[in-house]
Amino acid sequence: MTATPATPTTPPSLDPVGGTRVELRGVVKEFPGLRALDGVDLVLDPGELVVLLGPSGCGKTTALRCLAGLEEVTAGSIHIADEDVSGVPTNRRDLGMVFQQYSLFPHLTVMENVEFGLRMRKVPAEDRRRRSQESLDLVGLGEHGKRYAHQLSGGQQQRVALARALVTRPRVLLLDEPLSALDAKVRAGLRDEIRRIQTELGITTLFVTHDQEEALAVADRVAVMNEGRIEQIGTPEELYSTPVSPFVAGFVGLTNRLPGTLSRGMVSVLGATVSVLNHNVPDGEVTAFVRPEDVILGPEGESASVLTSSFLGSLRRTHVQLDLPDHPIVVVQHEVSDVRRPGEKVRLTLRDHAVVVEKR
Repeated sequence: MTATPATPTTPPSLDPVGGTRVELRGVVKEFPGLRALDGVDLVLDPGELVVLLGPSGCGKTTALRCLAGLEEVTAGSIHIADEDVSGVPTNRRDLGMVFQQYSLFPHLTVMENVEFGLRMRKVPAEDRRRRSQESLDLVGLGEHGKRYAHQLSGGQQQRVALARALVTRPRVLLLDEPLSALDAKVRAGLRDEIRRIQTELGITTLFVTHDQEEALAVADRVAVMNEGRIEQIGTPEELYSTPVSPFVAGFVGLTNRLPGTLSRGMVSVLGATVSVLNHNVPDGEVTAFVRPEDVILGPEGESASVLTSSFLGSLRRTHVQLDLPDHPIVVVQHEVSDVRRPGEKVRLTLRDHAVVVEKR
C-alpha cells in the first residue's frame, strides 16, 4: 500500500529545537581486517543539514553509528555542543534517530509508538500526549494516532518514525537511509517534508544516503565519502560545478568521460580547449570529466552520429557516438526544441567550463 505524503493543513506547533554544533575530529574506526573510517574530520554547524554521500562500503553509515554511540571509535573524538561524548552511551547523547527500517512496535498504536521515548523518560501522561500529538501534526499524521502500523503505508510508517525521533526534542537528528525502502513518488515527497521540518525546527541533522539526487535536494552541505575518507565537502552547487577529483566528478551527477590532451593546465577536448580544476595531473593524454550540459551540438567540433534522443520535460537528452577510433558515446543535454533524429550527423564541442581530468 502506498500513499503520497500529505502536507499538514495546520501550522506545526512543535517548538523550535535550536541547533547544536557537532564535530568529528580525526575519527578512526577499525574492524578486524578493515579500516572503515580513516581519520574523518567533519563539522556540522548549529541547525545545518549535512549529507554523507557515497557508494556502499565507503564508511558513511559507520560514521553515523559512531556519532550515535552505536560503534566505539578506535581513535579520534566526537563532540556535541563542545562536549566530548566519545565514551558517552547512546541514551545519554540526546539524539533522535530514523533508520531505513521503520521499527515500529506492531502491538502499539501510532500515538503509543510516538509516546514511547517520552514514557521511558517518565514524562507525565498529559504532557506526553500533548507533545506526541504535536509531533504527529508536524509530520501530517495528526488524525492517525489510533491506527496500528499495519494500517499505514510505508511512507506513513516512516513519518511516524520521524515523529517518534523528534518528540523527545533531541539536540541532533540522525537519518540513515530513511527513504530507501519507499517508492520514488513517496520518497520525493517525504524527502521534501524532512527538509521542511528540519528547517523549521532548526535541528542539526546528519543524513546518510547513496542517492545523489536525494543528497543534492536536501543538503546545506554534502560530504562525499570514499574508502573511509571525506573526498570533498561543500554545497551541492560546489560539488557539481567544481569537483576536486575524478571520483567526485564521476559519482555526483551525470558525467561524460572523454579523451583529451593536457598541456600547462589546459585540456583539449572535442576541438575546444578549457582549463582544468585539478592541477596534480602531468601533461599528456588524459580523460576529461565533462557534464552533459557542457557539450554543445553545433557547426564546429568533432563529428558524431546520433544514437537516441529522449524528451525529459524541461530538457532533451541525446546520446551520440563520436567518429573516433574507440567510438566513445557522449551524452548531451540541450533545449527541448532542438530535436535530433537517430543516424543524424552532428558536431560536438564544449562550453568554456573547467573540468576534472585524470591520467590515461
